[in-house]
Amino acid sequence: MNTLKRVALALTIIGGINWGLIGFFQFDLVAAMFGGQDSLLSRVIYSLVGISSLYCLTLLFESDEETDTASVESRSLNYGTEFSEDTDISTTTEDKE
Repeated sequence: MNTLKRVALALTIIGGINWGLIGFFQFDLVAAMFGGQDSLLSRVIYSLVGISSLYCLTLLFESDEETDTASVESRSLNYGTEFSEDTDISTTTEDKE
């Protein structure tokens, strides 16, 4: 997952937590931290959360093949020990009977 997607996902989670606090406790954490809903900094945070949630919509439309191939290509299994290299058991063709 690239950095932009991680940042967008983190901001969306922050927004979801803030909405949960508003819904359950009538407490707006962003407004409390940055000087009310009308302050410039609060409006910037709300705007960034909104834009990141729109960007996260692209995650719904990614195909499974794109995410599967990216995760498989980035993984490299090493079956060696710290003292010597072991035989890679996934490539042996001998059948045990």
